Amino acid sequence: MKMVDTLLDLLFPPKCPFCRRVLDAPGMCPECEKTLPWTDEAHSLRELRGGLLCAAPLWYEGPVREAVRRFKFHGGVCAAGPLGELIAQAAAERLSGEFDTVAWVPVSAKRLRKRGYDQSRLLAERACRLWDVEPEALLRKIRDNPAQSSLERAGDRWKNTQGVYEAAGSPAGKRILLIDDVCSTGSTLVSAAGVLFSAGAAGVVCASAAFPRPEEEKRGEKGKE
Repeated sequence: MKMVDTLLDLLFPPKCPFCRRVLDAPGMCPECEKTLPWTDEAHSLRELRGGLLCAAPLWYEGPVREAVRRFKFHGGVCAAGPLGELIAQAAAERLSGEFDTVAWVPVSAKRLRKRGYDQSRLLAERACRLWDVEPEALLRKIRDNPAQSSLERAGDRWKNTQGVYEAAGSPAGKRILLIDDVCSTGSTLVSAAGVLFSAGAAGVVCASAAFPRPEEEKRGEKGKE
């Protein structure tokens, strides 16, 4: 290990992204691995609007919700590794054979400058490490719309994602795994997938780190995420 890596480990030791316990190596602690709110086989694959499929390994609650929010809004990039690997596992188990390349739902240029990183790109890059491939930048966000989490009604979230993305790179003919951090109403993924299909993608399936539980999703339709 390089001296700079040793110094960084001493100054910023790896922590479990869920409970914040200091670890010997990056990842999650054994206790969280046992106690996190995992989706079961019946709920780890969800059909979104238009028949779009999305896989997720976790429920968006408790320590998962806190970890994702730290990751997105407070620089908690140590979560990218564990979450990306869990996304890859869920995609392999539930969507195997349905994709031949990986892309992500990008943030806007304005948000990227403010945050300093694109969280979904980090997740896609980490997931792809397990397959020894690189994700492709097949989408570009062209409008800095309000954050989905700031909107309460499902209909408002759907409208908020329209006309936000455009195709980049070469989606035509490809079967794409599209990665985002959380799939709540699915509006963002459906909108982004629609752009890829319009650009000639042969297929799109999706994966994220977490779903809201069904009862939370129903409440979201009435005005809360």
